[in-house]
Amino acid sequence: MYSFENSVVMITGPTGNLGSAVVTAFRQAGAKLVLVDRHPNRLHKIYADLSTSGDHFLATSVEVTDPEAVGKMAAEAIERLGQIDILVNTVGGYRAGKPLHETSLETLDFMFKLNAQTIFNTCRAVIPFMIDQKHGKIINVAAKPGLKGSKNSSAYSAAKSAVIRLTESMAAELKRQEINVNCILPSVIDTPENRAAMPNAAHNRWVTPQSLADVILFLASDAARDIHGAAIPVYGKM
Repeated sequence: MYSFENSVVMITGPTGNLGSAVVTAFRQAGAKLVLVDRHPNRLHKIYADLSTSGDHFLATSVEVTDPEAVGKMAAEAIERLGQIDILVNTVGGYRAGKPLHETSLETLDFMFKLNAQTIFNTCRAVIPFMIDQKHGKIINVAAKPGLKGSKNSSAYSAAKSAVIRLTESMAAELKRQEINVNCILPSVIDTPENRAAMPNAAHNRWVTPQSLADVILFLASDAARDIHGAAIPVYGKM
């Protein structure tokens, strides 16, 4: 549907369920890829066919909670491929919650580092290059609980709400510089892990990683050129 043959797409979390679907979708659309992972060897095993290609960059051993490491990685990506047109942040995660008064500060810190600080770091590193090249697209992954808190999910909900607020702030700052910043709000994603955790749920009502990847490609395309600061609900049939 969309062609990204002349685009360089940076994707964090490319080995996760959603990240893998996003990588597949952009590969099929012809994009050049910068894949960012904290493990030293995992990318080369999973994406062995990309490891020797000059059109792609497998950025390994990059801890995206470390701003210095992210900055060095972004600079190397520019040096290798010349540009970063699209940034897709799929890194994130959930830790089963307790009531707030039983939630540890470690859990709160972990949720914010994993879901919000990672986006803060990657965007902070990439945006100056996008400003210089006078275009860019940034798509973040928030979640439905970021819109409204519920019991036993205070840390996660607050962290995903922060993702939405970061997205809105960046969009307001960058929209007149031809940079679009938006986010998606999945409900429950249909993954093997979620099916194992909720075996009796109505899995056919959940949203698939492939469906989310389709929405991300739309937001990365020129068709979404006038969308800034949106939080797109992608709930499946929930």
